[in-house]
Parts: sequence; structure tokens; C-alpha cells
Amino acid sequence: MFGKSSSYFLLFISALLTGLLLIFRPVPKFDYDFEQFFPQDDPDLSFYRGVYEKNFGSDNDYLLLAISNPDGDWLDSAFLSRSAKVKTEIQSLSGVDTLISIFDLQIPIINAFGLQTFPVLDWSSGESIQSSAEKLDQFKGSLIAQDGSSFLFLIQNDPKLSKEEGDTLYERIVLIMAQNGIKPHAVAGKIQTQRDFVSLMQEEFGLFIGASLVLMLLVLFWVFRKPWGILIPILVLVIGILWALGLILLAGKPLDIMSVMQPTIFLIVGLSALIHYFTHLIKKLKKGLPKEEAIQETFKELTFAVALTVFTTSMGFISLYFTSIPALKAFGLWTGIGILVLFLAILAITPGLLHTFPLTQPKDKLPSKGERFLSGLLQKIILRRKLIAGCFFSISLLGLVLSTQLQINGYLLDNLPLDHPIQKDFAYFDQYYGGSNPLELYLERGSEIKNLMDLEALAEIEKVEEKLRELFGEGEFISPLSIAKTLNQAQNQGNQKAFALPSRGQFLRMQRYIDQALRQEGPKVLSEDLLTGRISGRAPDLGSLRMGELRSELLDFVQKEIDPQILKVKWTGTAHLIDRGHESVTRQMAKGLGVAFLIVGLIAGALFKSWRLAFILLIPNVIPLIWMCGLMWLLGIEFKLTTAILFTVAFGIAVDDTIHFMSKLKLELAQGKNLHYAIKRTFMEAGRAIILTSIILVAGFGLLIFSRFGVTHFTGLLISFSLIFALLADLFLLPVLLFPLKKVWEQKFKAPSHPR
Repeated sequence: MFGKSSSYFLLFISALLTGLLLIFRPVPKFDYDFEQFFPQDDPDLSFYRGVYEKNFGSDNDYLLLAISNPDGDWLDSAFLSRSAKVKTEIQSLSGVDTLISIFDLQIPIINAFGLQTFPVLDWSSGESIQSSAEKLDQFKGSLIAQDGSSFLFLIQNDPKLSKEEGDTLYERIVLIMAQNGIKPHAVAGKIQTQRDFVSLMQEEFGLFIGASLVLMLLVLFWVFRKPWGILIPILVLVIGILWALGLILLAGKPLDIMSVMQPTIFLIVGLSALIHYFTHLIKKLKKGLPKEEAIQETFKELTFAVALTVFTTSMGFISLYFTSIPALKAFGLWTGIGILVLFLAILAITPGLLHTFPLTQPKDKLPSKGERFLSGLLQKIILRRKLIAGCFFSISLLGLVLSTQLQINGYLLDNLPLDHPIQKDFAYFDQYYGGSNPLELYLERGSEIKNLMDLEALAEIEKVEEKLRELFGEGEFISPLSIAKTLNQAQNQGNQKAFALPSRGQFLRMQRYIDQALRQEGPKVLSEDLLTGRISGRAPDLGSLRMGELRSELLDFVQKEIDPQILKVKWTGTAHLIDRGHESVTRQMAKGLGVAFLIVGLIAGALFKSWRLAFILLIPNVIPLIWMCGLMWLLGIEFKLTTAILFTVAFGIAVDDTIHFMSKLKLELAQGKNLHYAIKRTFMEAGRAIILTSIILVAGFGLLIFSRFGVTHFTGLLISFSLIFALLADLFLLPVLLFPLKKVWEQKFKAPSHPR
């Protein structure tokens, strides 16, 4: 198959496919939607989309703009006039559903003409502004900053906006503000966050492609130091990555935050496979084999073993498809497919190019020195095998203990750098406006009341809101109770102190005005039949761990203090769903690792026809995962979706070296060598390739440490360390585990007692 004529034919087909891909090249599309991190099998997600959203709409399609006057107090007539103009222009934009601000605040008053409202803010004169200032105090922490330094534009945008439409809307909002000489003090919201995420993604995507190519050049020069040993791998890998990314884009998959890592992953996996081929080819050439025969034998002998390692790496990623997080499913599936496509490119292109290029033998004395070093190392391992086994057992036991101390905790902006402007803006809203994250509770009337506007239900809602303020700070909430409080204030001539739960007599007097109040414009807090409602507010991003504790405390309070025959309460909303995603990491990781273990176990069982050997193969690859847990504890890294998935990926990559070692050992035993001699030859020959590929993989993943994205940074850091741990396990522990199985090996291969 890898003869000259067949190799040239495959090379021609590859060139044709590459040409077509370049002519009809797909256009990269970048996207970021954090809702792709919601666990799809979560009943809370089904409830949110099937019940809550249908009644009350999305709670996440908003944009917060904190408006301050850089020239002084914002309670300035000229500044307020410009701000009001900005508000009107933004509200008229396509894609803006509603805009709530201090300019919309109305004081309700019930008089002889019925329920009427009057503006809170009047900036026509200095005296009117001063009078308005006293009334505005009621809204500090909601539409006005706690310290009075700014006021809020709360923009609700159309939830159906695409990424491009959201970008356009945000740019128009920024333009309107700039044209009126107003610059927001802080901004937070979906369309702005998505825009900045994608901008940073595009920057890092190009950066890591360039850095990966530089790394590849340095590694190839270090290893081979000959033109053919550098140019051929570069050409093969560039075309292979082009094929892999081209297939992803042609399938309509947009590039997202996880895609930043894909070019680097493709490159280092492909480079690792090529180095196995090239080092074996050089060994053949040094033995004096003709070039054509050396190429053919190299690919014939190694392709099965390399294909196995590539397959297990691919399966490590594809196993993420069996999680319930769409972002992880897509990343795992397409990365795994991309690795397989890259390997096909290696098989299709490399032999043809090798036949084409003149191959000169590199002057490399490293193999002989390396073999002597590895031979001496193996002798020391044999002499100290009990000590080595004890050390691995002790460290692994410590890792298991430390893993129990790891906490599951994630934040909405985990993936952004701490010094990014978005982080600072969200922190501003958390400090002065009660939070930037939506806080949503779903309300349902109990069987003993008519609807949620009954006084008994309102009294129970007030108890819930008081508990929320106790837990999350003195924020403002909108709910059915807000309607009753507004009407009570209206009955008392707009007195701010009357914005409270009405007495029974006050409640009876306001009955005639409830229908009119329900028709007023504003956020929807009740369903049409008044049987369901919401408590809506904002909360700081405290992390999924702390938020989980606070939610549990509230639900405990509801269970003990709220009568379910009057009111039923349920947590919901996108912030809750994101936290649920982080909380599901143990389940997601178990799914991914379970599939990966099964696949590798089946491969090993089929390869060696022994489940005991398959189990032995898994041990040196489970240990790095345990050690990685201990490392996470030492470095203060918490479990979250973006770190838990790395265990599956690390296992899929790390197991490659073990399979390569075991495949070489099987080949040596099949030639009639006894176990001790076969292990020695395997250790000396495969050991050097394992060390070399591990160095390359660690260097490649090490590049990702410099990413500003949290998920990319931790991928580089943790997988690099796991590969180092896996290398130690393969070199030191695996031989120790194999020697006691001499009888098993001899039964399989019927080896003689002496090497030949």
C-alpha cells in the first residue's frame, strides 16, 4: 500500500482535495453562547424553556448601562437632557424591546380621576431637580447606584437576535451615546459580553496557530536537523489541519471558545505521530535499507500501533459527546473527528513526499546515548521495583485524599482574564446595583387561594423577598407584591413610606384598581390567569458553590415558613442553570471517563486477548488523573465544567504512550524473545520515542498556558502536568507491573527461556 506508485496516487488525490478546499474555502464563523454550557438532561432546563420562558420571556437578554457625568453630578439639567435624548434614540432601535431608566419612573396617585401617575424626575429647573432628588432615594440600588454616582439604563433586547444582529445593535447603542457626548461608566450584558468574547477568541485563534507553527519548526529542527525532516512534516501538518478545520467549517460548526485550542491540539497530536514514523524510518535507513523499502516497511510496521494511539486520543475527545453539555459535546466530537482526519492526511501525504524528497541520513548520535541511558535506567528500576511501587501507591493515596477536598465552584465569567474590562464592569454592578446576574424565582398559587394577587399570597411573597434580602443584600425585586405596594403608595398620595404590603382594609380599597395596574407597561410579573408569577432581581456572581448554599438556605426557609397551600416557590433562570452545569461536573466527568475507560479496555483486551493485561494497561493511566486531582488542590484550582472535562481528554492522550509501549512489547514477544529481554528492548527503543513525544506534547499544550481564556489556560496547565505524570508512570511503574505477569505472557506467546 505504501509503495511508490500507490503513494504518488494518494499524494495526487490529496493535492486535488487541498486545491478544491482552497478554491471553495469555507468562511470561518465565530460565536459564543454560554447557554451551550447548560446541561441538556437537567429537568430545570426543561422547566425554564417549557414553562418559565413561555410566560415571562428570557431573563438573560439584557444590557446594563451605568450612566455617569464625567464633568460632575449627573443631576444636571443639560446632562439629563442629553441622557433623555439618548434613551429615546436607543429605545427606537430595532432589536430593543424595552428600556427602563429613571426617566420612566412614575409616582402613582389615586385621586378623584382614578389611578394616575406622575414623573418622579423633573429636570426643567434647579428647584425641580432638587425636589426630584429626594424622591429618587427610593430607587438607589436598583435604577440608581448605591452611592448615587450613576443611574442605570436597563435595556431588554429581542431574545431572537443572532450574534451578528446583537453586534450591530450594540455598535448602534455605542454610536448614539458617543454622538451625544455620553460614555457609560460600566456596561454588562449578553450582546456586549458575546462581542468581546468573540473578539478575544479571534485574536487568540490566530495567535495560537502562529505559536504552534513556530513550536513545530523548533521541535523538528531539534529532532531531525535536515531539510526533509523539517519541510515534509510542516507541509503534511499544515494540510492536515486545513482538512480538519475545513471539515468542521463545511459542516456548519461555528468556532467557539473551545475551538481556540483545536489547531494546537491537531498539530501536536499529528507531530507526535509523524515523529514516531520518522524516527523509525531513520533507524531503517541507518541499517542500510534502500529508501523505497525503508519507507514501505516503516509505514507497514508502525501504522497499526500509531493508528491505535491516534484512535484512543480521538476517542478521549469523542467521549465528551456522551456528556449532556452541548458545548462539550460539539468540542469533543469535532476535535475527535479532526484528529482522525489529520491522521488520514498523514497516511495519504507523507509516504508520497518521502518518496519524492532525497533522504539523507541525519548525523544524530542521540540514539546510542539514549539507549545506554535507558538501559541503565531500566536496571535501576528492576532493582528498586518495590520502592517504586510503594512511592506510586503512596502518592496516589495522597492524591485520592486531596481529591476529596476539591470544591465544585464556577463563575459566569470564569473564562475571561481577571483584568478584562468586562470583569471590572460586572464588579461595578455587583457593588453598586445589587448584582449583574439575573435572580429568578417562579411562583405558583396554592390550592387554598384564588390567585397570586390574594392578600395571603402577597404576605407569603413578602416573607420570601425579605429572606432574599437577608441572603443577597438590600436589592430591589419585582413581583406581584410590587403591584400591591405600588397601589398602596398610590392610595397614600405617592408617599414613599406607603410602598409596602397593604393592610387588609387597604387591600380591599385597592381592588377596583388592580386590573388597571396590571395593564401598566413594565416587566411582566404575572401570567394572564394570575396563577403563576415571578420574583425577579439581580444578584452578584458569588460562584456556584456559594450560590448553591444560599439557594439551599432559601428553599429550606420556604419549606419551613411558607405554606405550600398558599404559595409554591421554585428556583429558575439562566444564572441558576449555569450553576447547575458546574454542579453536574461529577456526573459529566464520570460519563466521559466511563466511555473512555470502556473503549481503551476493549482495545487492550482485543489487542492482547487478556483482561488482566488490559487492567494493567489502565493503571499507569489512571494514576496521572489521581495525581492531577492532588495538583489541583495544591494550586487552588476548583472543579468546574472547564476543568472536569480535562480528565477525559488527558486520559485519551496519555494512554497513547502505554499502547505504543505495549504494542512494541507484543511485537518483541512475537519474535520469540523472553519477557525480560523483550521489556528491555521495548524500554530502549519505544522509551526514547515515548520521551520525545511526551516532550512535544507537553511543549504544545504548554503553549495554551499563555491563553487569557480560563478554559484554554487550565487545559494547557493540567494536561501538561498529566502527561508528565503519565510519562513517569509508563517509564517507572509499567515495567514493574509487567514483570510479575511472566506466566501470562509466556502462555500467550510461548516464549523460550532465552533470548535469541
